[in-house]
Amino acid sequence: MKITVVGGTGLIGSQVVDKLTAAGHEAVPAALSTGVDLLTGKGLDQALDGAEVVVNLANSPTFDEASLDFFRTSMTNLLAAGEQAGVRHQAILSIVGVDQVPQLDYYRAKALQEELLREGPTPYSIVRATQFFEFMAAVLSWTSDDTTVRLPATPIQPMATADIVDNVVEVATGAPLQGIRDIAGPEVFRLDELGRITLAAQHDDRTVTTDDKAGMFAVVTGDVLTAGPDARLSSTRYQDWIRRNG
Repeated sequence: MKITVVGGTGLIGSQVVDKLTAAGHEAVPAALSTGVDLLTGKGLDQALDGAEVVVNLANSPTFDEASLDFFRTSMTNLLAAGEQAGVRHQAILSIVGVDQVPQLDYYRAKALQEELLREGPTPYSIVRATQFFEFMAAVLSWTSDDTTVRLPATPIQPMATADIVDNVVEVATGAPLQGIRDIAGPEVFRLDELGRITLAAQHDDRTVTTDDKAGMFAVVTGDVLTAGPDARLSSTRYQDWIRRNG
């Protein structure tokens, strides 16, 4: 089966391409580096020619209000090109709780992407994942200095990208969900607690201070970024992962 992986050269996309290829599918990465521009539509027709499935893993270059325009334009162009090419299944990767945090521009943008996909002409699937283990380094850097990292006590349920890839591949090669699959890690942490675990594993002697006004996740209320009872939980535990990768 030919599957076009939009954003197929990124952190998740490159792993999805490799896993699909290993399973015997014709996985075609589509990105700026391969001549595909989602915002202008350039190269889309060629990338989608003969594809039965499109997996959209492209991400906005910014997390601010401009991300709304990125996802509106890219999703609209991709749906139109997919319909023209006869694509039978469009799948995207989104975020658990994405529709519960309107205070964040990026989350509103991803919620808009989901809405456009649901209302589009092609059978669809949405995989919503919790935060990535791999993003903890960036989260720590947002509100840190030489001695202190400030983090809110926001509950999160992070997971490894390898486990996200497994779910994306399973959904992409199956029948369209016509709905959402939530996926999450096996453990819930407070973000400040996870910061302390991370620094200890990396032998970093900075101190984590709980600050409920610090960083992107400070605006999140309650446990909306953790998975509900119907979510599929992965098996990779954070302490095991960071021991191998930290």
